[in-house]
Amino acid sequence: MIKFEEPSGGAHGLGPHVVGKRVVVRRLLRGQTGPSGGPAMTDLLGICESWGPTETGIRGEDGVLTTIALADIVSGKPVPPRPSRFARLSADEVEDRATAFFVPRETEQIGDWVLRYTGGVNARPNSLLPVGDPRVPLDEAIAHTVQFYADRGRAACAQVIVGSEVQIALEERGWTVLRPGEADTEVLLAGVAAVQRALGPVDTGIVTHADRISREWLTGNEHALANYDAVAASLALSDATFATIDADGEQLAHGRIGLRDDWAFVADLLVAKEHRRRGLARTMMAGLVEWAAERGASVLLLQVVADNVAAQALYAGLGFERHHAYRHLTAPAG
Repeated sequence: MIKFEEPSGGAHGLGPHVVGKRVVVRRLLRGQTGPSGGPAMTDLLGICESWGPTETGIRGEDGVLTTIALADIVSGKPVPPRPSRFARLSADEVEDRATAFFVPRETEQIGDWVLRYTGGVNARPNSLLPVGDPRVPLDEAIAHTVQFYADRGRAACAQVIVGSEVQIALEERGWTVLRPGEADTEVLLAGVAAVQRALGPVDTGIVTHADRISREWLTGNEHALANYDAVAASLALSDATFATIDADGEQLAHGRIGLRDDWAFVADLLVAKEHRRRGLARTMMAGLVEWAAERGASVLLLQVVADNVAAQALYAGLGFERHHAYRHLTAPAG
């Protein structure tokens, strides 16, 4: 009789800390014998999507999710991500692409920098995007920024790439994080074809599409509904879809995607709390990516808060790669 020895807990170096990361796992194949007469084993390379008390979920490079009993893990470790096809793109270039998916009510240039104002509570459409060269001395550009927002009754705010020279320069001048304690926003990229392979066959027939935003689409988002005119103005894109999954008159999930050239921006993918863990997020993603693919998109861009573990795991399992992160800084009072 073959005796299976249980690996000691944690001896393999895996655990909840690897959720969302690329890992390699060697596991026992219960009831099977290996070539040498001992226990049969196999290796799996993929993204860890979940880690529970007795099992883990690994989505392999072929897009298939495999559930593995922790007792069957012989060894494993995190491994480096694949070399990114997007590594050649600078953060400035990607942020410049992303600006096409928001339509601020007002904009003003300081060289390459863009001052944006829409109103409402969202930081992004009411902040400076300081990428590129302002073409004036830095302190002059900052003073102009402060005055621009003061004229509109707001404190100056800037969306800065984490680790950038602009972030350092503003912080040296007393600018601080707009919302202390809030995690950075990570910008993720993926190829459309790769995401479709990872999704596999999905019935997207339950996903409905509209070419413009509506109050109904914003169901559950009280902040956005309270500032509906500003939100609708900032999302008045020429080529976009606002998708929902509904049942019995109730919105179960929604998401949106916009297209510019061959880049598509996925945003606001949300499943109602009482309907989560039913695969609706994957179905919605499949519907959005299908819409973009049919219109010639080859690159997907999305943003996710760094501490949203569930979303990070979903996107990593679909092949999205972290490109950079940004945060919002606000000018010192006075």
